[in-house]
Amino acid sequence: MGIGSGAVMILTLVGMSQGILSESQRRARGVGADIWIRPPGSSMMSLSGAIMPAKMTEFFAKEPGVAAATGSLVEGAGALESVQGIDLEGFSRISGGLRFIRGGPFQGPDDIIVDERYATQKRLKVGGPLKGILNREWRVCGIVESGKLSRLFLPVGRVQELTGKTDKISQIFIKLEDTSKTDETVARWKANPALEGYGIFSIQEYTSLWSIERVPALKPFIYVVVLVAVLAAFSFVLLSMYTAVLERTREIGILKSLGAQPAYILGLLLRESAILGLCGAVLGILMSFGTRWLIMEFADPMLVVHIVPEWWGWVTVLSVGGAILGTAYPAWKAVRQDTLEALSYD
Repeated sequence: MGIGSGAVMILTLVGMSQGILSESQRRARGVGADIWIRPPGSSMMSLSGAIMPAKMTEFFAKEPGVAAATGSLVEGAGALESVQGIDLEGFSRISGGLRFIRGGPFQGPDDIIVDERYATQKRLKVGGPLKGILNREWRVCGIVESGKLSRLFLPVGRVQELTGKTDKISQIFIKLEDTSKTDETVARWKANPALEGYGIFSIQEYTSLWSIERVPALKPFIYVVVLVAVLAAFSFVLLSMYTAVLERTREIGILKSLGAQPAYILGLLLRESAILGLCGAVLGILMSFGTRWLIMEFADPMLVVHIVPEWWGWVTVLSVGGAILGTAYPAWKAVRQDTLEALSYD
């Protein structure tokens, strides 16, 4: 269990990191935009604090080759949640529209649209209330398929009004008439002095930013947690095997009196630890399915956890290696013990 706990810690963290990033990529692609515009000073992980004038949407809409342009305002709605203020008609021209499973578009100023996973986890129904978003109570007017931009949608004007960000937006989505000119258009806009500081990305470039390698400090954080998990498993095995060897002092003395060589006793203990490490790794892999289910069912809807088979081999190596290292000292002490002292041990 100790080794398995370390293994499941590694698998859950890596699976959550990959899940959140891949889900962000999927929802970004679901928008259907060819170019993504971000305001100066915006961070990769959050847009709620970065804004630009809403008139920038009109600027880009008038650019040659642009078929449609629309903006949205992102606002934090909790520890991990955010709500997207959108112009539903303009967003539909870019993405083909939200696909309603139940209910329909906004009908009043206090209507909110949620995606299917959010509705399922929060047990929401069309016409029912949703409290706490922007410190207000909303009426759920529609439930849509997951995979487009966000899990919560409000009219952009309403979000601007409630947050005091009148005529401000957080990002702009561009649909081109000819997608083959995407890179050319991006390069032209980046060279425009009037757009200096703006983040201008093709959708391919933008989604590539959502990876473990491109998110600052995420990979070092994962390595630190992996190290902590390995040290925890190592400490558990060290204490367990030290106690096990101590309890079997008389048996080890009998083996030595019967002619067992130190290498034989050492191999016996190391094989036992390797089996413990292997069983712990398998247990951790099985437990990762359980932690995934718990997080997906009961944790924040923004959290997505993937099963990561590509890490199973690493977890097994780390678990077995940590177990063997943890056994090295007690095993070394056992083989050095005097036979007579071991036989007289009580």
